[in-house]
Amino acid sequence: MNRFGTIYRSLHGNSRAPMSRILHFGKIYENFHHHHQHQLQIFRNLILQTDVSKSVKLEKLDDSDTGIVKVELDRPEVKNAIGKDMLKRLQDTLKSISEDSKANVVMICSSVPKVFCAGADLKERKLMSPSEVHFFVNSLRSTFSYLEALSIPTIAVIEGAALGGGLEMILACDLRICGEHAVFGLPETGLAIIPGAGGTTRLPRIVGKAVAKELIFTGRKIVGKDALLMGLVNHCVPAGEAYLKALQVAREINEKGPLALRMAKHAINEGLEVKLSSALELEEECYEKLLHTKDRLEGLAAFAEKRKPRYTGE
Repeated sequence: MNRFGTIYRSLHGNSRAPMSRILHFGKIYENFHHHHQHQLQIFRNLILQTDVSKSVKLEKLDDSDTGIVKVELDRPEVKNAIGKDMLKRLQDTLKSISEDSKANVVMICSSVPKVFCAGADLKERKLMSPSEVHFFVNSLRSTFSYLEALSIPTIAVIEGAALGGGLEMILACDLRICGEHAVFGLPETGLAIIPGAGGTTRLPRIVGKAVAKELIFTGRKIVGKDALLMGLVNHCVPAGEAYLKALQVAREINEKGPLALRMAKHAINEGLEVKLSSALELEEECYEKLLHTKDRLEGLAAFAEKRKPRYTGE
């Protein structure tokens, strides 16, 4: 007797029921089971898609703040730890920003209290094979390089912990603004690995080789005021006020010529990678590209007329 027959007899007693009725009941059971499993999978997929879509949020500010873009990390259940799905969402968000000609400045912040980003999702990492880990870390590194290469200024807004990959993310930003209770660290050597998404290269460029070595060798965590003293952040403000300070800076940037901002960032970033004479030539090239823009003429006119300029990015 198959399981459908057993189920049927449990419902209808031990009487000898015709096999046709048993088979008919079995067919109904199979259809119900298949439909139930299908609906359950759809539900699971919807949950997953909703989780992914919310893990990184993109908001374009409006009115007088048009041109300011806010990227918000929102994965509270794991303290914004970066897993494969969240990384894909971050990549898509950065690509969207790079294609937005109206964006002038980006703020990257967290919606999760007392944490910016706890780094990589180590629970997910534990389930990966060595080749999968290698691929993920490479993807993380290239994503932060893409962030660094955005043509417009980027500001990291840090309240709480920015550890491991979280610190490596903010190192790829142009400016960093934190609350005094922010905590920074690269703990990878304590896990018998090294920072693999730019930590060993960007940190010494920002704070100097000796300081970077000490932080990486020891895995020591530092707080906001120490980060300010060593030049890791541009501003350290009272806890809870980092976003307001970042918005203030973003508004100052947003008033400037959009093309000039792009050329200034390009000249600084690329100029630091070459010898001084080559950097000066690059500066000349960037300056020349701005000479024949409408924005340059608007800037001169606004100065003469003692009014705020109205830049269009042309």
